[in-house]
Amino acid sequence: MPAANSTDVLPSARPPGTNAALVLADGSIFWGRGLGAPGISTGEVCFNTSMTGYQEIMTDPSYAGQIITFTFPHIGNVGANAEDVETITPAARGLVLRADITDPSNFRALQHFNEWLKLRGLTGIAGVDTRKLTRRIRDGGAPSGTIAYAADGNLDIPALLAQSKTWPGLEGMDLAKDVTCRQTYHWDETGWTLGKGYGKLTEPRHRVVAVDYGAKHNILRMLASEGCDVTVVPAGTSAEDILGHKPDGIFLSNGPGDPAATGEYAVPVIRKLVESGKPVFGICLGHQMLALALGGKTQKMAIGHRGANQPVKDLTTGKVEITSQNHGFVVIQESLPANVEVTHVSLFDGTNEGLKLKDKPVFSVQYHPEASPGPQDSHYLFKRFADAMKAHE
Repeated sequence: MPAANSTDVLPSARPPGTNAALVLADGSIFWGRGLGAPGISTGEVCFNTSMTGYQEIMTDPSYAGQIITFTFPHIGNVGANAEDVETITPAARGLVLRADITDPSNFRALQHFNEWLKLRGLTGIAGVDTRKLTRRIRDGGAPSGTIAYAADGNLDIPALLAQSKTWPGLEGMDLAKDVTCRQTYHWDETGWTLGKGYGKLTEPRHRVVAVDYGAKHNILRMLASEGCDVTVVPAGTSAEDILGHKPDGIFLSNGPGDPAATGEYAVPVIRKLVESGKPVFGICLGHQMLALALGGKTQKMAIGHRGANQPVKDLTTGKVEITSQNHGFVVIQESLPANVEVTHVSLFDGTNEGLKLKDKPVFSVQYHPEASPGPQDSHYLFKRFADAMKAHE
């Protein structure tokens, strides 16, 4: 079906055949057809260029506070299932599509994607000119916006505009507290294989404490697949409690929001963990807060990295890997102190994608090496962490 019209000023009436709208804080409105659960949802409107993995993307805790625009037009092809989820309760605010959700055509599909969205209370809109919306985000940065879907099409556009304008934005937001686990738990599930599903760790070689700022399940699976017996602790856990588990290594997870805001309580803890001398490995938000703990600075990006085809160069090996990414904040490379070595850089815009301490087994990357969804070029980082723990024994 054709994309619904969008304008730069608020229209007097909704176009025929529409019952949903995306209203941006600048007054732009994109009309369309509602999908998922009827309702109203406000957040930062971003875009993701991945061609696969929509279920993993919608359940990535790092998308808390965000409305996801999918640039790939065919969403729903493989349906939904109980395995391809990165957290039990999705934190994303909603989704924007070019075309209606397609019927599933995959042997693993257990449910239509639209029904999956409804059951989780996720609101979306289809029929939007996603190319125009993506260009707007690319040229002007990720705006605040509100999705509204009413079965009868009765939408209060001025109220939706006011809601978008008053949303404070992600800068200064500590969202890790909303998506972290509420109590410590054990993880021993390993990676997925065709015909067998997920495995179970049977011969643990390392004890790892993972600090959950919004950890994706597949990261924990990758750790377990490298022989790590993982204890997951809430974001606010003290360094003393973390070290009390007597870990061989410490993992700092991905997560949403502003690293400086979460860092108010996380950075002092991370400093103590680094001082312990134990191997530390961070991903995404964990990478950003490790940089803060080491004396660096972070900032909001004009255009975030969200997709599964991001080229990154590993400066320690000279190799280029295609990576999966989802972040709207970045480490300011020039702010890093002399004892920190830059290990990875983006070949898109030259921004920092990895670092390590020169005198301790501490390292981190900005991107998502667990590849869920995305390429598997960066799986080596989990082995690098396991090797660091083995060398530290």
